[in-house]
Amino acid sequence: MSRRKKQRDIFAESLALHEKFHGKIEVHSKVPLTTRRDLSLAYTPGVGAVCKAIDKDKNLAYRYTLKANTIAIVTDGSRVLSLGNIGGYAAIPVMEGKALLFKKLADIDAFPLCFESYHTEFADEIKNIAPVFGGIALEDIAAPKCFELEEALQGIGIPVMHDDQHGTAIVVLAALLNACRVTKKRFEELNIVVSGAGAAGFAITRMLAGIGYDPDLFPQVNDIIVCDSQGIIHRHREGLYGNKYKFIMAEETNKAGRTGTLADAMQGADVCIGVSVPDIITQKMVRSMNRDPVIFALANPSPEIHPHDALLAGAAVVGTGRGEFPNQINYALAFPGIFRGALDVCATRISDEMKLAAAHAIADYVRRPRKDRILPRVLNRDVVKAVARAVREAAIKSGCARTI
Repeated sequence: MSRRKKQRDIFAESLALHEKFHGKIEVHSKVPLTTRRDLSLAYTPGVGAVCKAIDKDKNLAYRYTLKANTIAIVTDGSRVLSLGNIGGYAAIPVMEGKALLFKKLADIDAFPLCFESYHTEFADEIKNIAPVFGGIALEDIAAPKCFELEEALQGIGIPVMHDDQHGTAIVVLAALLNACRVTKKRFEELNIVVSGAGAAGFAITRMLAGIGYDPDLFPQVNDIIVCDSQGIIHRHREGLYGNKYKFIMAEETNKAGRTGTLADAMQGADVCIGVSVPDIITQKMVRSMNRDPVIFALANPSPEIHPHDALLAGAAVVGTGRGEFPNQINYALAFPGIFRGALDVCATRISDEMKLAAAHAIADYVRRPRKDRILPRVLNRDVVKAVARAVREAAIKSGCARTI
């Protein structure tokens, strides 16, 4: 069966599945409701005592309500998968799927909150619905709005994380740690090219270059060159200062001030991480890299270079975002365990220490990495447990845990 025929079949089956069940998630009662006493305990008058207790101490919401195990998945549908700006209504199936992953992998109750459009009061609206949730996962929001929104929500007292940014960056770091173990390269000596300067590209660059991180937490790579659709990002590029986030990358990367195209950037590099568009990397580019290069081609549904072509060109380790190839680099390895660990300690935010702990937990789960196995299987619940444990410990050490 051809790849195109298989894709048509899976689309048809998915439509039928969603029509049959009217979505993928629903709400279940935790308590009985069959007698008058059940009603008095769960609702009126008994619930009044619970309300009064929380009124005196808001933190008791973690003890008495669903807040302790509930997150909101918030989107405006402005950058959904490979579909682009499809809006809040069309984003509902994806957010339901994300909620399903949270429940199945980490036993977290997650609710899709899909806004039809992004507007100036968006952050305030999210702050106003935050009391019921123990955390907020921002999802499929286009850059630079996603950066601005996440920054605006960092002080609301619960963890807020944009998965497209940080989930991806954490798993890329884990994959790179194990790729170094396979190739015998030293992490702090790596020269890396990142193709793509959107949400994922910014977060990957920020984490690997140590922008904003305590240098004692983790050794940073030697240098990173970031490329967008116009080529290498450098300090003197015309028009750069109109984008705050590209300005940050220009100031903290590309130490030699190199200019040119993606092909120019890849010459002599050790690693190329693609979070951009299909088929942008050629075999000639791979051959121009340092010995035993590492290629992470994460564009979906089609990678920047097909894994087979990258290997033929001399790549030592190749990862993609797709499950049918070895080394799937998928943020589903990160976000269930991160939020599970954060909720377990009623965390106030997700610190850099928690993100780095998650990356190490994912990498360390693979005890003997190979060129075709640098990461665990995506749907492995034991990985979620390992990440959650590491995140809990890091939250306590970094002062993000809340005492109830």
